[in-house]
Amino acid sequence: MKKDNSNLVTLRKEILGRVEEYYHLVHDKTGKDFIPGESGVNYGGRVFDENELKAAVSSSLDFWLTLGSEGESFEKELASYLGIRNVLLVNSGSSANLLAFAALTSQKLKNPIRPGDEVITVAAGFPTTVNPIIQYGCVPVFIDVSIPSFNIDVSQLESALSERTRAVMLAHTLGNPFDIDSVKSFCDKHDLWLIEDNCDALGSKYGGKFTGTFGNIGTSSFYPPHHITMGEGGAVYTNDNKLKSIVESFRDWGRDCWCSSGKDNTCKKRFTQQFGDLPLGYDHKYVYSHIGYNMKPTDIQAAIGREQLKKLPSFIEARKRNWNFLRNKLAELENKWHFMEATPKSDPSWFGFLMVMKKPDHVKLTDICRALESKKIGHRRLFGGNLIWQPAYKSIKHRVVNKLENTEKIALGGIFLGVYPGLTEEMRQYTVKVILDIEGMK
Repeated sequence: MKKDNSNLVTLRKEILGRVEEYYHLVHDKTGKDFIPGESGVNYGGRVFDENELKAAVSSSLDFWLTLGSEGESFEKELASYLGIRNVLLVNSGSSANLLAFAALTSQKLKNPIRPGDEVITVAAGFPTTVNPIIQYGCVPVFIDVSIPSFNIDVSQLESALSERTRAVMLAHTLGNPFDIDSVKSFCDKHDLWLIEDNCDALGSKYGGKFTGTFGNIGTSSFYPPHHITMGEGGAVYTNDNKLKSIVESFRDWGRDCWCSSGKDNTCKKRFTQQFGDLPLGYDHKYVYSHIGYNMKPTDIQAAIGREQLKKLPSFIEARKRNWNFLRNKLAELENKWHFMEATPKSDPSWFGFLMVMKKPDHVKLTDICRALESKKIGHRRLFGGNLIWQPAYKSIKHRVVNKLENTEKIALGGIFLGVYPGLTEEMRQYTVKVILDIEGMK
């Protein structure tokens, strides 16, 4: 019995129409009043409309449960947006960082990173910028950050160099690009790999070019507080086709074959090649060239991400407006607090509004955090503060260049406020009032 395609099209249209109706009944916050002290002011969160919900349901109706056509389209669209050759979707930003680093250990490269090699980074940030270095048996070399950019102090790069230095792995702090000219020049001079953790900086620019596209490999996170979301998710991107194929191998179980799911023998050599000690003609689909993982997202997530990507330009503008609002309204606190400033030549797509006490006092900072929490104003520390103070890092092999004085200031006296697109005028005004009131009482 043949399917009536016209009826299926009609049924699908009816389902998606009801999904849109459901969105407006359940998720649409238009017209809902903000009540100061009762309504929460989140530091970040998902911002979506009926289109993301419809995309997810439409993809689920196709029931392609792994990565497929939606993922391929999202990868191409994000690559086009960033102006980069290759994008690979993964299941998180942390996985993206792990895969980016793993790729540089591949024996398919002429100069792979090996256990015991050193990688320059900073301790003021999120753990998964540093974790891959440790997980692959390498040694993180920590440099302090500069104030007010709160990015790596590039004046210390040469001091950090040793005969074992092989790479630099850095994040653009809260969307503020690090000094890419200096870092890139240093890497080029000493033939070092550069990994850009762009998870907090999607849409940031340096010298008119998107961050994440300067190094050998860049990464993104699509966790809900980030610039766009697909729930859990992330991406790895590179202009190097060989690195792309290596990242893809590590992502997909370590396999040597590059056929996408549901496709076979794309290369027309599936049963004619020799690999390792396997017999000639062993099925290429089951040849493994790396000790890999399975870090793919689903097509349903990719469908959501495609709708989010359409909104990214407006999201970036909203983040800039919200950041500038806080910077202007809190200017009177400059005698007590350092505020982050954009790196020269940069145009940040801000992830948060960072403020650090000029005289760090952790007891006072904790009191401020408690007061903000009591007023339902979301805020966060700059992630791990000083990672080498964290329990997980107490026994790791590492090296510190000079002293981490500014890193310690951040750990003892730093917080950041939200600037995400879901903030309203009332939320921004309330946040400023509460902070000024708290500071007025100190």
